[in-house]
Amino acid sequence: MPYTYVLIEGKHGKALGVAMTLPEEIQGYENSIEEPSIEAFIEKADSLNVIERTLGLAAINAVSQYYIDLSEAEWVDAVNILDDGIGKVAVIGNMAPIVKALREKGYDVYVFERNPKLWDRKTLSDALEYWLLPEVDAVIASATCIVNGTLDMILDRAKNAGVILLTGPTGQVLPEFLRGTGVTHVAAMKVVDIDRAIEKLKLGCFRGSQKRAGSTQ
Repeated sequence: MPYTYVLIEGKHGKALGVAMTLPEEIQGYENSIEEPSIEAFIEKADSLNVIERTLGLAAINAVSQYYIDLSEAEWVDAVNILDDGIGKVAVIGNMAPIVKALREKGYDVYVFERNPKLWDRKTLSDALEYWLLPEVDAVIASATCIVNGTLDMILDRAKNAGVILLTGPTGQVLPEFLRGTGVTHVAAMKVVDIDRAIEKLKLGCFRGSQKRAGSTQ
């Protein structure tokens, strides 16, 4: 999948923020930012235009990366955050390694995916999230749900879930940014080799990061 990135630099060095680009949702776009700046990009994070939202989130992630300190976060696999009291788990975005690990641990897993190209025989359309999320005990969601504007709906419908975790390359945001929203954990990613990461982004992939899970509470 392609990514949009924003690179910033300050007295403490450089930081790179990324956000997944959703080609299937791209619409007509005319640039409305006369003077490019971090503030101008961030102000577009709630735009109805997906290009502006993606740029806005990438900018927020870049600022988060500049300040984030993963030394205080816990190294943990997303699957291991779940406890024995959890039965049904929703995975939003068909993240195959996570889905496989959850099923091997015996969880009842609903996998939702918007992009038909990523469906398999056990994948559900994301249109069913509204119906099924009230039944689940935990949600592991691709942070792309921020880009496609479904995070609020997920949080509203999954009110019975004790764990709501955002993960994936788009999940670079500071956990504090999500405090009070209902998101309980974020698997934050830190870009450690910016030059290599930019090279890979231009080639259509994303490498050069470290990931830890942090609580927003």
